[in-house]
Amino acid sequence: MSLKIAFIGAGSVGFTRRLLADILTVPEFRNVEISFTDINPHNLDMVYQLCSRDIKENGLDIKIHATTDRREAFKDANYVINMVRIGMLEAFEKDIEVGLRYGVDQCVGDTLACGGIMYGQRGIPAILDFCRDIREVARPNCILLNYSNPNAMITWAANKYGKVPTLGLCHGVQAGHKRLATAFGCEQKDLDIICAGINHQTWYIRLNLNGEDVTSKVYDAIMNDPFLSRREKVRIDVLKHFGYFSTESNGHLSEYLAWYRKRPDGINDWLDHEFGWANGETGGYLRICREGRNWFETDFPNWMKEPAFKFTPENRSQEHGSYIIEALETGRCYRGHFNVMNNGTITNLPDECIVEVPGYVDRNGISIPKVGDLPLGCAAICSQSIWVQRLAVEAAVSADRDLLVQAMLMDPLTGAVCTTSEVDQMVDEYLIEEAEWLPQYAEEIERAKARMAERHANGTFITRNRDYKGAARIKEKTVEEMRLDAERQRNEAKKTDKT
Repeated sequence: MSLKIAFIGAGSVGFTRRLLADILTVPEFRNVEISFTDINPHNLDMVYQLCSRDIKENGLDIKIHATTDRREAFKDANYVINMVRIGMLEAFEKDIEVGLRYGVDQCVGDTLACGGIMYGQRGIPAILDFCRDIREVARPNCILLNYSNPNAMITWAANKYGKVPTLGLCHGVQAGHKRLATAFGCEQKDLDIICAGINHQTWYIRLNLNGEDVTSKVYDAIMNDPFLSRREKVRIDVLKHFGYFSTESNGHLSEYLAWYRKRPDGINDWLDHEFGWANGETGGYLRICREGRNWFETDFPNWMKEPAFKFTPENRSQEHGSYIIEALETGRCYRGHFNVMNNGTITNLPDECIVEVPGYVDRNGISIPKVGDLPLGCAAICSQSIWVQRLAVEAAVSADRDLLVQAMLMDPLTGAVCTTSEVDQMVDEYLIEEAEWLPQYAEEIERAKARMAERHANGTFITRNRDYKGAARIKEKTVEEMRLDAERQRNEAKKTDKT
């Protein structure tokens, strides 16, 4: 089959390797053209080595083209898979640490809250550059599959301003589906779901088990599970008050809402460190990503000694990307949950927003059925976040600081913690500290520096607790400490590598 697939951000070694293995599981794709591109030649070389070894060991004759020139990578591509993190972990650290100076305690900070908003300011100009290149050098009607966060903002900008057909892809629905199947004591395949909402705030609005509608039984099923009932405190509290289970982990969900992380003395009421960083640890994802990066740099030679990935159906992951491409190219139907422009799919959310909803894919294209109204409380939660996303997207596209401040003020967690004056100053601090990744804000950054100097001169600079490190911080492990449990660290590095 004549087909070219380009990966941008391919230096996300473990994630790229997993997606490529999924694609090459499809028999018709055993002679596709693969192109990797990344701005980091070192990581690009590592993923090239690993994936080339996997291909060879599976008896295929595919040659990967690896290049730091993205236009070269995109040339004649049918599909582009995006997984970049603009600013890498250095900017990610600022997303977390600047927010903490103003009391905004984030677990992940990649979707909403002040960190997610700034991540969008960095990512949106980049995705628009990618879209321009796709329009100019890729095949007509090339599809962009976006895995990068903040997923809704990036996908929104790519569709509205990039003019490239873009699907946002996430594995949150699948992960929550698996957790619900555990609660009901069944196989995941036997529990049929309909999920709808916005990315990372998607709701399991209908569950069917063996012909029975069990949607109303979710709360009891989780509370009767001795593990889940202790682990999912935030999700259970939201389920209790709003009636529906959310896709996201305890830590993720806690930072999208106004109630769980606004006071330092209450954060630990909602998390337990025994369940890992995703339960709500302050800066937990940053820590695990930094540990994973440091460990991978040390451990890479051992990855090359491990058995190659086997391109077999039983080893295929639940990531949507390979199934979508397979369905479009072969006609085999695939059902999943995708992030798309709403356009009336969820009738009580704005038409111009990105929703995460069921979709069907085959050779005729991507079909999105109408969901109708979300339950009112769920729609209310999503609506507040949608306005944050919209303000953030427009701010990033137009380099409008006023819109950026408004996005921060409207964000549920940031608004619960900060005054308007604190948000004003925090935005200036973010612009100054992340300046190298925000070229569109060059003029505003100079104005921010002048305002900061004036605050210091006239005594209006807001100090709050400049040394605050968060209510639930865990010390980052050294490589030597990680060596004590090498196998676990290798697995963690593979899981958190989409950075």
